[in-house]
Amino acid sequence: MLRRLLDDRDVPEVHRNLVPLTLARVTGNACYRYTYPFVALIASGLDVTLGRMGLALAFAELAGLLSPLTGRLADRLGQRTAMAGGLASVALGASLAASAQHVVWLALALVVLAQSKVLFDLGLTSWIAEQVPYERRGRIVGLTETSWAGGLLLGVSTMGLVTAATNWRVGYLTGATAALVMAAVVYRRVTPLPARHERPERAATGKIPRWGIAAVLSVLCLMGASQALFVTFGSWLEDTFGLGAVGLAAITVALGLGELGASLTSARHTDRWGKELSTAGGAALMVPTGLILAVWHDQLAVGIVLLVISILAFEFAIVSSLAIGSRLVPGSPARGVGAMIAAGTSGRAIVSVPATALYERSGFGWPAAMSALLACGTITGMLWIRRHLARV
Repeated sequence: MLRRLLDDRDVPEVHRNLVPLTLARVTGNACYRYTYPFVALIASGLDVTLGRMGLALAFAELAGLLSPLTGRLADRLGQRTAMAGGLASVALGASLAASAQHVVWLALALVVLAQSKVLFDLGLTSWIAEQVPYERRGRIVGLTETSWAGGLLLGVSTMGLVTAATNWRVGYLTGATAALVMAAVVYRRVTPLPARHERPERAATGKIPRWGIAAVLSVLCLMGASQALFVTFGSWLEDTFGLGAVGLAAITVALGLGELGASLTSARHTDRWGKELSTAGGAALMVPTGLILAVWHDQLAVGIVLLVISILAFEFAIVSSLAIGSRLVPGSPARGVGAMIAAGTSGRAIVSVPATALYERSGFGWPAAMSALLACGTITGMLWIRRHLARV
């Protein structure tokens, strides 16, 4: 299905490698995303409070500030090595998490896992930027971003079922095994190619323009808005409605289907609608859903529908924004996207602690309201960028 959505003008290497690279990214995303729906189970296994887990997650997210340096590493290693090495390191991070006996060890393991996923993502970003022109890049990015939904829909759901049958440690090890297998597949399939669009002779200045700073701040708000929901919804469903590992795994299917639809919608329409306007539109949908969810979260069916819509809107927005990051730093798509990732992880880190604290004190309503407020920041930033670029 992914290949049918490609443009005939894309080079054969893009057609040949799109599916395996997307599947490889599914495994990395699954390992990364596994922690959040099962954070309450992991906290119980480590005998710590949800608040302490929030601190651990915040620490792991703050390591995302290293993403610009990881972008430099991706440039040095080359695209194939960055992608294959990143996945192998994801397997290492997930294995370390599985062996954790203390929350500090888990936090360090999540740092390794998260930055390893970033290394893979930046290698993939550079590969896309060098083979696909900017005006068609939104389509390819949207197609590969179906792996974000796939990581939840296929990966986390499978790991959740394994967790239900065994425990969360085996869940991590299941993801680690899949990531290691796909690291070998990527290294064998991807061959070095000459740059077709982001030419090496266009030396990277390392400087982000003023409009790029607005883009970075917009992504910070957007990722913070999603984190307010992600870091608390598993505990909300367990505490309020008694859902265990099987129930949470079932909920991930609904979320994954929504995200898949959002990624495919972005692939079809973002280039035509405009990347900034598409990002703002997705964030705009998060505002009313977050506010309604803040008030009406004690009904399971209504709450889940609103949660799925909000996550779908977020996925559309973040996928639409990724192509913007690929041109923040001339000559180095990896550094530009690395800056966006650093901003996004900062947003998640900043929000993790107050969101979990608010949940423990007052329930799910306040994190949902926080999500809506942060989404407003994304709307403001992206609309300003659109007006600014129209004048230059």
